[in-house]
Formats: sequence, C-alpha cells, structure tokens
Amino acid sequence: MNKDDHIDERLKENGDPRNVIDKYKTWRVSAIKSDLAEQAFPLHVAIENYQHDYNIGSIVRSANACNVSGVHIIGKRHWNRRGAMATEKYLELYHHASVSDFLDWTKKQNLSVIGIDNIPGSTSLHKADLPKHAVYVFGQEGPGLSEEMTKACRTIIAIEQFGSTRSVNVGVAAGIILYQWLQQNVL
Repeated sequence: MNKDDHIDERLKENGDPRNVIDKYKTWRVSAIKSDLAEQAFPLHVAIENYQHDYNIGSIVRSANACNVSGVHIIGKRHWNRRGAMATEKYLELYHHASVSDFLDWTKKQNLSVIGIDNIPGSTSLHKADLPKHAVYVFGQEGPGLSEEMTKACRTIIAIEQFGSTRSVNVGVAAGIILYQWLQQNVL
C-alpha cells in the first residue's frame, strides 16, 4: 500500500473526528491497523469472558495504547465494546471458545501464559520479571482467573495494594501490567 492509499478522502475533506494520534489523522482504518501491526510489541493480552464482563472494553483500549500484538477473548464471543472507544478496530482480535483452545494457540505460538490475579502463592509485581514474548491473562472482575487457567499459567502475578479493597478494577490492573511490561522491555 503506497502512502496515498492510506488516506480516506472523506475524512480529508470533512475532517477526522476520531480519537487517533496526528500521524493517523485521515488514514483509513485498514492502513492504521496495518501500520500498528508492523510495529506491535510481542506481547498479547487475554481476557476470560465467562460472565460477559463490561471491563473488556477498557482492557482493549489499554492494549491499543500499548500496541500489543493481539487481544484474546476466551469464552463468550460477545463483549461490551463501549469502553474500547473503537480502538478494537486497530488491533488483532482473537476469539477462543474455551481455555483449552486458547492454550493450544499459545503452544503453537510458543508464548508463555502469565496470569494476573492476587491469589495465594502469586508473585508480587515489584518482584516479577515480565517476559517479552508472552500472553498476559486477566480473569473476570470478582472471581478472577478460572481454576483451569490458573493451572496453565507459567506464573501468577499480583499487583500490590495497601487499602481496604481486595482488588483493583481489572481494567485498571491491565493498564498497570501493560505499563510495567513497557518499563521492563521497551522504555
């Protein structure tokens, strides 16, 4: 695709109202997605979606901000896209009907599965080395990772907390983990 093929003439003529960085103003969605894919970092994010969690949209938006290689929805295919603010259009999205389907995919890709949950035996984030080539898996708000997923993880990482609540919002947790991964592997 040459540079002129990137431009959406309607957006150029009428203005681009999308929440994209200046570089991508007036670019076609397919051109933005392709450009991001070429530069994507070698990490993936996965979300177990067995209760139709509304937080998935905010996780997708954070994944886009960090330019991950892919976002995986495990379980129910449908999710509330409102929180994503249309950022899912620019990412590679995968659906896996079950944890076992997801694990088969990760084995074929030779990616470590790292769980994020504050369960007994988990490693504190400040002590954790976040592997560069991995899938970071988040569970549902409330119940966390399923038992099947927990058993499949190479390690489980917990975000330290000092207040009265048992856990931070899963969308917030994803943002924290993604930024810590960037600090360890990119910045």
